[in-house]
Amino acid sequence: MPICNNFTPYFSFDLFYMNNKVFLILGLLCCIYATVTFTSGCAQIGAPTGGPRDTLVPILLKANPEKDKLNFTGNKITLSFNEYIEIDNLQENLLVSPSPKNNPVINSNLKTITIKLKDTLRPNTTYSINFGNAIKDINEGNVLKNYTYTFSTGNHIDSLTLEGKVQMAETGKIDSTLLVFLYKDAPDSAVQNRKPDYISRVNGEGRFSFSHLPAASFKIYALKDGDGGKTYNAKTEPFAFYDNDINTASVNAPVNLFAFAEKKPEAKTQDVPKSSADKKKGAAEKKLRYIIANGSKKQDLLESFDINFSSPLKKFDSLNIILSDTNYKPIAGTRIRIDSSRTKINILPTWQPETDYRLIVMKDAIADSLGNTLEKTDTIFFQSKKIADYGTVVLRFKNIDLAKHPVLLFLEGESVKATFPVTSTEWSNKMFIPGDYGIRILYDENNNGTWDPGSYTDKKQPEKAISLPQKLSVRADWDNERDIVL
Repeated sequence: MPICNNFTPYFSFDLFYMNNKVFLILGLLCCIYATVTFTSGCAQIGAPTGGPRDTLVPILLKANPEKDKLNFTGNKITLSFNEYIEIDNLQENLLVSPSPKNNPVINSNLKTITIKLKDTLRPNTTYSINFGNAIKDINEGNVLKNYTYTFSTGNHIDSLTLEGKVQMAETGKIDSTLLVFLYKDAPDSAVQNRKPDYISRVNGEGRFSFSHLPAASFKIYALKDGDGGKTYNAKTEPFAFYDNDINTASVNAPVNLFAFAEKKPEAKTQDVPKSSADKKKGAAEKKLRYIIANGSKKQDLLESFDINFSSPLKKFDSLNIILSDTNYKPIAGTRIRIDSSRTKINILPTWQPETDYRLIVMKDAIADSLGNTLEKTDTIFFQSKKIADYGTVVLRFKNIDLAKHPVLLFLEGESVKATFPVTSTEWSNKMFIPGDYGIRILYDENNNGTWDPGSYTDKKQPEKAISLPQKLSVRADWDNERDIVL
């Protein structure tokens, strides 16, 4: 039982006549405590509950000069909002069109944003200042997305638009870090030596849009601008170009661009110095060791049996490597070869399902550059998979262009695991390794078996691929079928 319910207040007014003031104070406190106790019970202290979270974005109350101002002649703009705001990552978000030589100076203070223009404005031109995701409220970080302030130095606001989509040509996927450039009445070399007149961003769906454009002829490009220079100056940068100039007064369909990197960036390698322990270990190592690539798993009927070595082999005698059955009878037609790095041996016969094999590697069949050989002849025992370990895949295509030599690619993550040419509207495979696969269609137009990038110098577009949005899940001992509409 709470102690407060057992408390019986007692106070004698005779205390007022006592000389000890301490007793008077204690008596008054008792009265106060009793009053609180009997009116509210044993009071408990708790934190006040807050209201719902603020999810409202800042609202523009006033712009000075007003938005869409005509015959603009000033160099200062103020934007006033209904709450305290801040500007975040302005350099990454701000887009000014037409592109200035010097970006405006933009500051925020309490509920106000101030824009100071640093360039001389062009006559009879519509300007737009797009803040992207830079404007947000201070308390909750609610973003005012893509707020755009527009004005014109002439007597009208340009209102033409241009829309489109950018995809990566090799994969068919989207890269939202790409920028799209417009050059007005410009030569082909403009994208290589000066900033564009108009810039737009690519969204998560690969789409872009320009607004407030004049009636004019434009060249259009897309670029992954690694150095921030807004020019195409490296063939390792993903880049896209449209074959023809676009007149904004007559364009009536979205523009599709396909980005490619003409050259792959060089892989960076870093030498890791060996520790003294590693050096001693290497110096003491006098044995030739290897690793079976498949480990303890059963041998895939579609793949080679691989042996990996930590160092290149100087000696390789395929006649002293024998694949046999359980009676040690050699398997006819077996191909045994070493790869170009001389660190992997491939054994590839025509595998029989659910069969036991013996691989005999003679002691003197191999040796590394230090002369290390096997300590003794090794015999490796393994078994192949059965037919039921594989699935049947049937794909039926609609709208596939067979004249462009389509190639079907199966991917695990970003790695291509298998490729097959497609010669009809139906493709099938009765022995497919189970797993979850991404599917890509490559139009191999020159039929050379690989993807070819484009060339801006030669005005050659890249070969194009289509990535399907859904993965294909292949189950063992199962008919896996799908209809694909391209």
